[in-house]
Amino acid sequence: MKPSGRDQFMGLLEDAVRGGLLEKLTLAKPSGRDPTLSNVFVRPVILKAGPRFSFVWRHKTRDVTKNHGGEDALRILDSLIGTEFLDAHLFTTTQSAQLETGPASSRIRVTSREGAPPAARGNDRPKARPIPQEAPWLRALGVTDARGRPLAAMTDKFRQIEKFAEILGHLLKEAPLETGRALRVFDMGCGKGYLTFAASALLGDRAEVCGVEARPDLVEFCGRTAAEQGFARRLRFRLGSIAQTDVGAADVLIALHACDTATDDAIAKGVAAGAALIVVAPCCQKEVRPQLVSPPVLSGALKHGIFEERHAEFVTDALRAQLLEWAGYRTRVIEFISTEHTAKNIMITAVRARPGGDEAIAAKIRQFAAFYGVTRQTLAARIGFKLT
Repeated sequence: MKPSGRDQFMGLLEDAVRGGLLEKLTLAKPSGRDPTLSNVFVRPVILKAGPRFSFVWRHKTRDVTKNHGGEDALRILDSLIGTEFLDAHLFTTTQSAQLETGPASSRIRVTSREGAPPAARGNDRPKARPIPQEAPWLRALGVTDARGRPLAAMTDKFRQIEKFAEILGHLLKEAPLETGRALRVFDMGCGKGYLTFAASALLGDRAEVCGVEARPDLVEFCGRTAAEQGFARRLRFRLGSIAQTDVGAADVLIALHACDTATDDAIAKGVAAGAALIVVAPCCQKEVRPQLVSPPVLSGALKHGIFEERHAEFVTDALRAQLLEWAGYRTRVIEFISTEHTAKNIMITAVRARPGGDEAIAAKIRQFAAFYGVTRQTLAARIGFKLT
């Protein structure tokens, strides 16, 4: 009897894992046993303890990463494929295979990958970098030296650029972006343009990227650098404030470390534009802090300024995430980069998923706001949501 599509797929997967041929594996179309789980991504990694397989469990509001040895990885995947997840996509150094599981059967499609480079083995495996260290524009922005090494004072900035590019790359695959035309990407409050250049370098000719900045000297510097580094056709910089800038029908809107309510202005611009993807890293969350009415049990703790500040940050960003959900976005709040490198490490990502205006979400937002005594908040006002 001919083996089922699932059996064929598992055979290919076992050969790839045990033979060191696996490049990546994606599990999709969850069966619904865990309503918060959307995908699992698997790839080989080299740790101090030796070769392992990194599992990224993608939930609605968080990502969970766990590393496993080869046999443990196969055992876990055997329990997931065809049951917990109905679709699986395998990439090896020589072929790709896609499994689709239906109510009564499963089918597999296998495609050869002729000319694919051999997989690096052991400790010789090069680190995959979405942004090459030797990129000339990094040197032009003062991030790296002539040999492509991050300058001592810019090591943390380089790690931020790398992490941003990695996150953006994943999110672009999730977002419902149109094809057949260049994407319209806006980086609001772009500063010196580190992440604006990174977005343009990552997307290439797939996108027209615009950085918006209120400081004329930075706009002039970034525009000149873009022209000198060969980005002129696909990257431009515009002078203006976030609140006053018309982004038209933006596909992707980014705002990293826009201060206080400038983050709300940026999110509101993205929502109004119907952007498929919104990515913000808030900072200086001051607006809500004077309004907070905390439960009496917390009064002893919140008399300390640092706790009060962090409490206000939590309430502000939790409210923003919920408002994005109400507006029709699938929202996650993640750690942008370790606090070892920056204290401003929270990132809110939002992928457009459905029509906005869900009344059940609205009721929960109002309960949340009432619990903390919040009656006004800029994002709520900008998108027409009544907190009370």
